[in-house]
Amino acid sequence: MSNINWGIIGCGNVTEKKSGPAFKKVPGSNLVAVMRRDAAKAADYAKRHQVAQWYSDADKLMNEAGVDAVYIATPPSSHLDYAKAALSKGLNVYVEKPVTRNAAEARAMAEAVKQSNAKLTVAHYRRALPMFLKVKELIDQKKVGDIRTVQIRMWQSRKPALIAPVETNWRLQPELSGGGYFHDLAPHQLDLMLYFFGEPEKYHGFSLNQAGTSPADDHVCGEILFKNKVVVNGSWCFNVAESLTTDTCEIIGTEGKITFPFFGTYISWKTETEDETLTFVHPEHIQQPHITNIVSYFKNEGPNPCSIEEAIVLMDILDAFTK
Repeated sequence: MSNINWGIIGCGNVTEKKSGPAFKKVPGSNLVAVMRRDAAKAADYAKRHQVAQWYSDADKLMNEAGVDAVYIATPPSSHLDYAKAALSKGLNVYVEKPVTRNAAEARAMAEAVKQSNAKLTVAHYRRALPMFLKVKELIDQKKVGDIRTVQIRMWQSRKPALIAPVETNWRLQPELSGGGYFHDLAPHQLDLMLYFFGEPEKYHGFSLNQAGTSPADDHVCGEILFKNKVVVNGSWCFNVAESLTTDTCEIIGTEGKITFPFFGTYISWKTETEDETLTFVHPEHIQQPHITNIVSYFKNEGPNPCSIEEAIVLMDILDAFTK
């Protein structure tokens, strides 16, 4: 396959800059069709992004647009159904995070992949960014010694600046999103923990709705023990004052610590002999490095950059922290 022709199912906010334009910029890739249930918005997106075809029906896109692969960027409640439909037609699938609302749905998606001759990969794209590749390099090189504990703190206001505003805040409707803001942001963070430290041995946590301003839990705490004996502690709270917001990760080793924000642009590390900070500029389209790897995988030129099996482990952890 010399060129991957893509269709987007759900051309909403995340596709405007983070992902959508990258499908036309990655070598061997082209965006040929988009779909949104609101026909006027689908037509507007296609016009603004110079996409030849637009649809208000996903089945018509998959059947008529001449696509080889689809990118599913709808709310998580429809990920499984769209993925199963695409896989049954032999189309490769790239699905947004969280991959589904829960681990049971993720397992059903994995079964659909097994029953298909097509491929599927998941949008845990931060593992392809230079900043987080550098963190992994520092860990693997034992720059701060043997890792003992990781402390994650994600404290935001009731309207987090990290979340793109939308007309209907589906992220706070658990039947659509699987949970609340935790389900939107924590997959990035916890996937990186899996990427950095490997297979977890056990995990547990709890969640609650403190503010009562939506149906979704707004406070989540959890712990993971990895098989390599690294311990991760996480705290996510979405009802603090604006002045108290934080996004920090501290990786503590026997000889120092690495500090960085998950949604920022720097890494610092400090040991007995070093005190360094590196600043990064993320790609204009932040998913482009990951999409580059996905195109290679779909063309049989590289490995799966994030499999459904890896995403199931993540969803198991999210379920354990929030059920």
